Order: sequence, then C-alpha cells, then structure tokens
Amino acid sequence: MLLHQEFIKIAKKFGNKLAIIDRSTDKRVTYGKALIASLILAKKFKKYHDGFIGIMIPTSAGCMLSVLGVLLAGKVPVMVNYSTGAAGNAEYAQRKCGFKTIITSRALLEKIGCRLVPGMVFIEDIMEHVSTGDKLAALLKSRLPLGLLLKSVHRGHPDDNLVILFTSGSEKDPKAVQLSHRNIGSNLVDIGKVLTVTSDDIMMANLPLFHVFGHNIDFWLPLQYGMTIVTYANPLEYRMVSSIVREEKVSLMVGTPSFFHGYLRQSDPGDFSTLRVAVAGADKTPDSLRAGFLQKHGLELCEGYGATETSPVVSTNLPGANKPGSVGKVLPSVRVKIVDINSGEPLPPGAEGKILVKGDLVMKGYFDDLEETTLRIKDGWYETGDMGMMDEEGYLWHRGRLKRFVKIGGEMVSLVRVENVLLKCLPEGTDCCVVEVPDSLKGARIVAAVTAAVNEKKILKAMSEELPSIALPKQFVVLDDFPKMGSGKIDFRSITDLVRQRLQGPEE
Repeated sequence: MLLHQEFIKIAKKFGNKLAIIDRSTDKRVTYGKALIASLILAKKFKKYHDGFIGIMIPTSAGCMLSVLGVLLAGKVPVMVNYSTGAAGNAEYAQRKCGFKTIITSRALLEKIGCRLVPGMVFIEDIMEHVSTGDKLAALLKSRLPLGLLLKSVHRGHPDDNLVILFTSGSEKDPKAVQLSHRNIGSNLVDIGKVLTVTSDDIMMANLPLFHVFGHNIDFWLPLQYGMTIVTYANPLEYRMVSSIVREEKVSLMVGTPSFFHGYLRQSDPGDFSTLRVAVAGADKTPDSLRAGFLQKHGLELCEGYGATETSPVVSTNLPGANKPGSVGKVLPSVRVKIVDINSGEPLPPGAEGKILVKGDLVMKGYFDDLEETTLRIKDGWYETGDMGMMDEEGYLWHRGRLKRFVKIGGEMVSLVRVENVLLKCLPEGTDCCVVEVPDSLKGARIVAAVTAAVNEKKILKAMSEELPSIALPKQFVVLDDFPKMGSGKIDFRSITDLVRQRLQGPEE
C-alpha cells in the first residue's frame, strides 16, 4: 500500500465529494480539486533537490495538500513543530535530516512571531505563481485513466518513508521517527475495522499534523476511506471547535484529555450529538472527564494508547466495549506482550511489567540513530518504555512511563498512580503533576506540582488511605500553569525543571 497512490484512487472515485472543509479559511475542497492541487504542488516541489522537504503549516487544506504534493513528487515530508520554538525546531529538523527546504506560511510566521530560517519557502508565494498552464496541465493529468495516472506519479515501495515525525522531546531531545507506508497503512486498516469507518463519516481534524495522532487519524484515515475532513487550525479555541463539530455534523473525533477538558467546559448540550466515536489519547484520561462528557453530552469518551513509533495506535476502547481506566483491546494485527523489567521474561495476565509491541505498525527506526533504534527494537519487538499489564479479558492497562517510576527505599513507586490518587483529593479545577527530585538521603523524593494553593495536611491524610507513606508527596509546589507540548500533552520535562528550580537549596 502506497498511501499517496491510494489517495489518487479515492480522489478518482469520489471526485465531486467534499474532501476538506477548511474552517480556518472557509475553503471547501472536493476530492477532484484536491487531486489537481496536489499535482500542481508536486510539480512545484520537484524543483527542490532535497529528498526531504520540511512542512511547517497549521492543520488546514494547505497543509494536507502540501504533504500529498511532496509525496507525489517522490520526496518525504518532514513535519516541523511550530507550537513552541518554531525556528529552533526548523533548524533542528534541517540538521538532523540533512535538508534545506521548508514549506511554511507567511501568515503563520507573523502570527507566532517566528523569524525567517534559511530555506523557508512560503506556500502563499508558491500558489501566487501557479499559472493557467499549471492548472490546465494538472487538470488534464487528473483526468487520465487511473492506471496511467498512477504510473505518471512517484510510485515507490511500501517500506519507503511516508513521513518523518519527531518525538515530543518531553524527556530528552526529539528523535526523528521514520514511518513507512506499510507502518501507517497497517494502522489505517486496523483502525478502519475496529471503528467500522465508512465514506459517510465526517472527521474533525484539529490536531497538529506534526504530531502522529493528528497525522494518522485526522489526515490519512479520512483520506483513505473517502470521508470529509473538517479542519480547524487551533484546538485551543474550545468553544469554536465545539460549535464546528455541531455545525458540520462531525461523526469522528480524537484528541488529548487536556483538549477534551476544554471542550467539556466551553461546549453547550447538543454540540456533540452527531459524534458516534470520540477517542482520547496521548495522556491519561481522568474518570472525571469521562463522567463529565457522559453527563453533559451522553457521550462515551473512549481512551486509547499508542506512540509515535507505533504509527500510533496500539489499542483502544470502543463504544460498547469500553473498560474505563484501561486503554482498550489491542488492534487486530498488533501483538503486545508484558515482560519483567529485569529479566525480560513474558508475564501472565494481571502482572505488571514493560509493554512491548510487534507488528507492521512498528517504525522503521530513528533516522540516523542506529544505536537508539537497536536499543528500542529487538527481534521486531518495540520497547515502548511504558509500564502496564494485560487483564484476563484482554484489555491493556497503561501504568505510565518507566521513567515515571521512581525507586524510593528500594521500592518502585509509580508517579502516575500517585497523580491519580492526588487528583481525586484536589478541589475541582486544580491540576497536578507529580515529579521526582534528588534527595541526598533517600536518593529521590516525590514532589507534587499543583495549579492552586491547597490544604496539604488534609490532602495527604486522604491520600494515605490509598498509598503507602513512601509514595506520598513530601512537598507541594504551586505553578500558575503547566507547560504543554504542541500536541496537548503535559511537558513533564519542563515541569520537573521548574519544580527543581523552585526547590534549589540545602537539600539539592
């Protein structure tokens, strides 16, 4: 399966159907016009000598058509994170992957205050120089019989890179993940089966395409099944997104828990009445969020699990097969095993250990980083770095990052579990993040970052009913707000740094 060629097949089949409703620019693009536009862009992109071409454009018709154009030109899109430190991320991507050209938007750079990086080319300038001849040539090409059209564009191999995406960098410098057509394609087939998607579905696409969740689910999934995609560039405009879901009669939506929290707060009853599936991923979904959606919207918010390196979806709950607290059942073509953190031996159901994943969804590897690749993939098994367990019914339970476990007094303590207990004890509307800081006596101690001042004694007393004393936070630090990644995930690395800076003193 070559996804850009699959797009051509779908575009030829659904020519007059709306492919993209771009609510940021009020543009409506049919599949036929999307094919013509991507062929025009492919011709423009062929003149760049780089094998990789960076794309730094917000979620929109322009971004999606640019990705398609790059692939049709026989090149590989490198998605650049513009949410924080855009210029630095652009230069990092250029250095890491050895390319120069980045397709971006003048409007974006002005909006986020990003300086011009050498190699940046504005999509507005490219479109301004599209001639009548360019349009006519692309139109004629799009009308070729399917077989001839497929032969006239780049073909390639299923194991060729489809995209380069960067890990979040919440724990260390971002890694460049190579995802092939086979990787993403296998995930699309599985997701299509379990969600029973059809061309009648309408997808809300407001996640950034530089994040794997958005790139696969908001972009490739609807394109491969002939759906209509409703794009909106800013997922943080909670009321607007909720209104768009209602107005465009969206049926499928995914997002992070932090985004869904915003939609719950700023939506009106009825806004999500047309949604048949809503999946939260990338972070733990709190019970209060699930309960809130059920109460306000009658909507069963399902939790899923995945990683950039797994294209991304490994497992998901589904309406009617939803086990709250778990991350659902593993996708049909995916294998998961839980192994002992020390011996690596497989563990039985109910036992907690490291989560390993195998299947066509597992990445080719990290670009130009053979050492890290071989550390993470052994005999086809990808070591996620996450802890979890499989229950007797086949539901996977995610317990948190292995790096978010801390050894105190010889005992392994899950910071995620501490967070879950703490969250239940906090006043409504107060967020928390539990971090580890060095301790000269015990090696480490637990500190709770919260977004408002709290009654520490009362909270610790309540927490002690569920947790041993070694797992209780030794201090509370108030932060006005929690730094987040562009995907909406909490930035644990930055929060840990902030907490440690606040606590610098005799104990450090």
